[in-house]
Amino acid sequence: MRVLVVTAVPAERDAVTRAFGGLPGYDVIAAGVGPAAAAAATATALATGSYRLVVSAGVGGGFRAAPGSLLVADAIVAADLGADTPDGFVPVTALGFGTVEHRPPATLVRAVAAATAATTGTVLTVSTVTGTADRAAALLAAHPRAVAEAMEGFGVAEAAAQAGVPVLEIRTVSNAVGPRDRAAWRIGEALTALTDAFGKLPPVLEGWTHD
Repeated sequence: MRVLVVTAVPAERDAVTRAFGGLPGYDVIAAGVGPAAAAAATATALATGSYRLVVSAGVGGGFRAAPGSLLVADAIVAADLGADTPDGFVPVTALGFGTVEHRPPATLVRAVAAATAATTGTVLTVSTVTGTADRAAALLAAHPRAVAEAMEGFGVAEAAAQAGVPVLEIRTVSNAVGPRDRAAWRIGEALTALTDAFGKLPPVLEGWTHD
């Protein structure tokens, strides 16, 4: 059975594909930006093939992590799925339905982090990228273990959960979460780090058995 890697855009897809260098057993797709596109493309791929693992991968914003840093999610959280109220944001779970968190297999998270020297923590999925210091501070207050935010992980995880397939999320940092400063973005550095990380993963993924 194969491994499905889901990225948002072609540049991320190509960065992962370069790491595998034609190695069989891995399908890498660019699903589009945002949780809805990610969920739809992941579900379609899972319906047409047999996979033992789905990996959400790409670049993202980092909380307290320098550009080029590698992060692995031990929790994939939908940070803005819920309701706005006079008393503040209420997650959908507190409204009595749905879920806002998926947990990748702990043994796999530890193995990947050990093989790549990655930092583990919560990776937030947002539909609107953070652009202010106040919003970044609010996210950290609500999710103290957050290491990154991106836009696709929760969508990928929802589709994987529906199909009964384990999920993993791997992000490399292109910028700091907070005020938008495009001059400070290091997308090329983050893409290079993504290729380097995935180049180390085949032995880990091939040796991992989901229990």
